[in-house]
Amino acid sequence: MNRKGLYFLIALALGGVGAAHAQNATSAPSYDGRWYIAPTVGGYYNDTDRNTNSRQFYYGLGVGRFIAPNVSIDLFIDRTKRDRDNPNGPGHSGFGSWANNNYGVAARYYFGAWDSYRPYLLAGVMGSYHRNANNKGWAPAAELGAGVSKTITDSSDIRVEAGYRYDWDNKSQTNSNSRQAKDGYGDWFLGLSLVSRFGEPAAAPAAVVPPPAVPDCSKTVVNGVNLCDNKCPNTPEGTVVGPDGCPIAVVIDLRGVNFKFDRPKKGETNIGKALAEPSADSLSILDQAVDTLKRYPNVQVNVAGYTDGVGKADYNQGLSERRAKIVYDYLTSHGVDASRLQGPVGHGMNDPVDSNKTDQGRARNRRTELQVQK
Repeated sequence: MNRKGLYFLIALALGGVGAAHAQNATSAPSYDGRWYIAPTVGGYYNDTDRNTNSRQFYYGLGVGRFIAPNVSIDLFIDRTKRDRDNPNGPGHSGFGSWANNNYGVAARYYFGAWDSYRPYLLAGVMGSYHRNANNKGWAPAAELGAGVSKTITDSSDIRVEAGYRYDWDNKSQTNSNSRQAKDGYGDWFLGLSLVSRFGEPAAAPAAVVPPPAVPDCSKTVVNGVNLCDNKCPNTPEGTVVGPDGCPIAVVIDLRGVNFKFDRPKKGETNIGKALAEPSADSLSILDQAVDTLKRYPNVQVNVAGYTDGVGKADYNQGLSERRAKIVYDYLTSHGVDASRLQGPVGHGMNDPVDSNKTDQGRARNRRTELQVQK
């Protein structure tokens, strides 16, 4: 592999980290971002061109943290010492061992949830310091690999990974004419790391409470009031309510609607002639009662008539019924449904509201009431 290969591996490593970080940059942190250390042990399957034993151990230490839910960055150092196959071979006098110290940065991109086994991809770049009988010095290096991570406590993970590492050391082996014989070495590796995070784990994010469902204001009606305007939605159906849906006490007051003495006569249907003067005032009160009943369609009333204490009880009973009937007919003729009216019923001279000993008192007792039914 030549220098173009180095540039390709470096670009691949850095590009992968940048793309993964950009993918998560717009989302809020939902991961454990504490710093950690990662002691590592492992082994190499060496490039045969090194002319060393095919397998060697290495050890190292990483320091890093997650920068996004699926991305971690480690700074690391590791070391291995390779034994030469033939230290006395041609052109390699005294070449007994070959040591490498590597200093680099590695990015890992994980798949899956934190509480499961998480496979990941690995990319890294580093500087490799080699030392042997022929030469010592620095060379660039890069690695690609894959692994799997598993969280074992809230502050520790275990990682197992394998990959390929290439360094561009072109000084360690030369031919008898001191000309370059190798321009780099590629080794396979297998490593085991124990990740230990520092400090207390971050508190779990507060559970997101979904907003309450928005009622369909176009369809939901309780007691005739749209649910979106109803402040008392649990009020039983049929209750008399106001515009806010809450129960109200409906009072239909007919005080002021008084009748002339001994009116209406039998067969009389014109209520205006039976009312005490000025009859226009009484009619205005009756019209207000009609309006109230139309505004509260759930209200039902009992139409009851009364007389003063003058005359015989039997006669006054019939008179009170005629008074109730003429008011009943007035309401129905002005648009109030008869199904909402109970009666008409007469109570004769019973239940006076004033004294029957004065003209004014007797006038107030000659009346009709609209008794709201609960």
